[in-house]
Parts: sequence; C-alpha cells; structure tokens
Amino acid sequence: MTDNSSIPAEKAPTPIKTDYKLGQDNITPFGLDIHNPVFLISALSIVAFVLVTLMFQEGATEFFGWLRPFLTSTFDWFFLSAANIFVIFCIFLMVTPMGKIRLGGKDAKPDYGYMGWFAMLFAAGMGIGLMFFGVSEPMSHFASSMGGTALDGAMRTDWAPLGAAAGDAIASRDLAMAATIFHWALHPWAIYAVVALALAFFSFNRGLPLTLRSAFYPLLGERIWGWWGHVIDILAVFATLFGLATSLGFGTEQALAGMNFLFGWSTGGGAKVILIAVITALALMSVLRGLDGGVKVLSEINIALAALLLVFVIAVGPTAIIFDTIFSGGVAYVKQIVPLSMPFGREDSNFSQGWTSFYWAWWISWSPFVGMFIARVSRGRTIREFIFCVIVIPTLVSVLWMGTFGGIAISQVMADAAAPVKDAALELKLFEMLKPLPFASITSFIGIVLVLVFFVTSSDSGSLVIDTITAGGKTDAPASQRVFWCTFEGLVAATLLLVGGSGALTALQAMAVSTGFPFTIVLLAMCVSLYMGLRQTMKEGG
Repeated sequence: MTDNSSIPAEKAPTPIKTDYKLGQDNITPFGLDIHNPVFLISALSIVAFVLVTLMFQEGATEFFGWLRPFLTSTFDWFFLSAANIFVIFCIFLMVTPMGKIRLGGKDAKPDYGYMGWFAMLFAAGMGIGLMFFGVSEPMSHFASSMGGTALDGAMRTDWAPLGAAAGDAIASRDLAMAATIFHWALHPWAIYAVVALALAFFSFNRGLPLTLRSAFYPLLGERIWGWWGHVIDILAVFATLFGLATSLGFGTEQALAGMNFLFGWSTGGGAKVILIAVITALALMSVLRGLDGGVKVLSEINIALAALLLVFVIAVGPTAIIFDTIFSGGVAYVKQIVPLSMPFGREDSNFSQGWTSFYWAWWISWSPFVGMFIARVSRGRTIREFIFCVIVIPTLVSVLWMGTFGGIAISQVMADAAAPVKDAALELKLFEMLKPLPFASITSFIGIVLVLVFFVTSSDSGSLVIDTITAGGKTDAPASQRVFWCTFEGLVAATLLLVGGSGALTALQAMAVSTGFPFTIVLLAMCVSLYMGLRQTMKEGG
C-alpha cells in the first residue's frame, strides 16, 4: 500500500490500492534520499547541458536563436488549442457536481488562510513576470503590433480583424490592454490550475505520492512506477528548471537595469553572475528555513510591498485615466478573448507566434513547478473554490495591475510622443514610467526590491518542487538536496544569460519553449486522467 504517513488520519480518504510504497525506489548515498533514476538522469543531463553550452558558446547562441522562432511558428496552433482546452476543462469542473469534491477528503481543513494562500500563489506564479511585463508589454502592443494607429497613423494589416480605426489612440490602448491581459489572465492560470488540481487530488484524495506521475494512475495504472512514470517526472524537472531559469533571467535583467538607472551600476556579464549568485544565496537561506518560515513569510512581505506600490501609483498618477484604462481594458479583453484565442485562420502571425505561443509554452514549462507548489498549499479547498480562487481572482488582479502600470505608460506616450518610456529597453520601461511621478527614486527602489524578493521566492519554491519530484514524491527529503537544485537553478540561468550575450533573453525563452512543447502533450493527457479520477470519486460518493 502507499505510505500515507504525511496525511493526517482524519483527512486521508480511501487510497488507491497499489503495492507501491513511497520511497521504495529511492537510494541514499551520502545521506541523501533520491529517486532512482529520476534524480540521476535529471541532474546529470542538466550538468551536461551547462558544460556543453559553455564549451560551445557560439554554436549554442546560433541554436537558441533558431529554436524559439521555429517552435512558436510551427506549433502556434497547437499551443493555442491546448490552452483553450485547459480553460474549458477548468470551467467544466467548476460548474459540474465534481466541483463539490474537497481536496483531502470531506473533513479536510485548509492548511493556510486566504491571505497567506493568495500571497504564495502570486509569488510563485507570476511575481517577476508582472514586474517585468506590467509596463513593457502594454507599451509593446500599443507601439507596434496593435497600437501602430496611435503613433504612425497607419493600421497594421495583421491587426485588422480586431478593428481599430486609423489614428484612434483610445481604441489602440484598449486593444493593447486586451492583448496584455489575455496573456496574464484566464489561460495561464488555467494551465496552473490543471496541474495543481491533478497533483492535489491524487495525493490528498487518492493517497499517491506528490509527484507528476501520480496524476496518470487512471490512464497507466501500475505502469506509473516504471519508465512511463520516470519519463513524466524527468520531463517535469526539465520543464520546471528551464521555465524557472527564464523567469530568473527576466528578473536579473530588470533588477540590474533598475540599479543602473538609480545608481549607475554595471549591467555586464559579471554583474549578472554576481547578482544571480547573491540571490541564489538568499534563496538557499530561505530554502533551509522551510515552506512556512521561508517562502510563506517572503511571499507575504512581497505582496504587501506590491500592494503598497500599486495603491501609491494609483493615488499619485493620473487616477481617472488609470481607472478608465482598467475598466475599458477589461471590457476589451472580454470582447476580444475569442478572436485572440483562435488557433486557426489568423493573419496576426507576429502576435500569435511571437507573443502568445511563447507565453503558453512558458506557462506550461512553469506548470509543474507552480502546480506542485499550489497543490502543496491547497489542501482543504473544494474544487470549485480552488478553481475560482486560482483562476478568477488572479485574472482580476492582472487586470488591475496591467491597467494601472500599462495605462500610465500609454497615457504618457499619448500626451507626449517623445516620452522616454516609449523607446526605453523592455527592462527599463517600469523605471521610466515611474520617473515622472512623485518620489520616483523611492518607488523605483521598491520595484527593484520586489523583483529581487520575487526572484528569491521563485528560486526557493522551485527548488522545493524539483526536490520533491526527484525524491519520488517525498516532501521531507534532506535539505542538502534542495540546496543542490537551488544552486543549479542559478547556474542554468547564469549560463544562458552569459551565452546568449545581447540575445540572452532569447536563449532563455528558447529553452522554456523547447521544454514546454512536449509537456503540453503531458498536460492534455493529465486532463483526461484527472477527469477519470474525479468521476470515480463521484461514483464512490465524493
């Protein structure tokens, strides 16, 4: 039978009958507790990747420059179709009687209150991304793909289906906000919700180890303990590590840009390595403090700082314009969600391939990490409550955040076509947007701190998740293993940033897309398996 020692007796539903015991495939060299062969294959492959990439930097740079556009242009229809399926599946679960099933059993109680739960969701799920793209993405759509109307008086033909009259700045702003919200709202959080719900259900309700292979028991049965399961978990490790490295890369670029903006510090390769080393060291300290003493505390601090910055910017900025942007951008998102989601018959290749395909692959590559982290902190919630809180509430927050920061930046350009935020590098746009506002040095410094702490919480929680996978589902493996993975997350991010040179972010994005593609197939199969498991639970009386 499965080892249910980590689940309190009064909360443990009837487990799936299996001869597998948690940790039976683990080996314990040097006092470690690692799953064989998942840990060894994952670790050795990543070490080899770092070494080969550093040895053949020129070839690696060319390869990364080719890989991302190839995948996003060839399989854009696949990424868009899959993301639509995840949204529809989540809505289906929320509105059907399956939504009444409680994670952990009928008598399970939530381990965390709403505030602590929400804080950890956001810190793990989108923290760095909201800071990096909150200004840069709305500005990018407004100034090029979508908003060319406001700046050059000529509508780009590839956006004609979404309809903005030439020269209509307000319509361009609303379409830019709709596109931005589209990438940060229902679809990405549905991806996270599918993985988190599957992991939580099969672990807390069916007594299986908290690892990706467990979600496929209805489809594969006992084969999940063999090579089918090994391959799934190894793919999850690769996807998590490279998806996390991409976010850490964005955070590094933006933090260094902010430090250069405020203090004139260097942004070269050496500075990137030093910053990643410092942040990784801080993440290690958080790792050693554990989930409650590390990630939870830092997440709550960061959410408080983010809320403070948001409220301050709304208060001192063009408040009326901000609220108008939030409302009209949200309405535009609702109106345009169907055409934005269409996987076929599109003419806007720049948007669907250059933006949406990359985003969906990135979210999917992050989904094992964010999904397992959300699963670990979500025991006691009903499926209906879980999906609503994991999808709908983050969508509303994304509308508020993007409408505020993106709305201010766009209003600055609409008022002055030569506004510095218009032509600033992506990583500098946040700071250029804050510059005209009161106390710009203080708010910019808070922005840097937010990026760095989100950096720490992402690295910390990511190492906890990868360690759980490579320990065969154990959540109490030796701390030295989490230290190993936390260190290697920093090494991978630093390697890709250094090798990528001026195209460093392209190198990071290429690896996220390359791991996100095969894992999309895994997630689609996971939906089928989760439905089968929930249906069986309903037959057993919930």
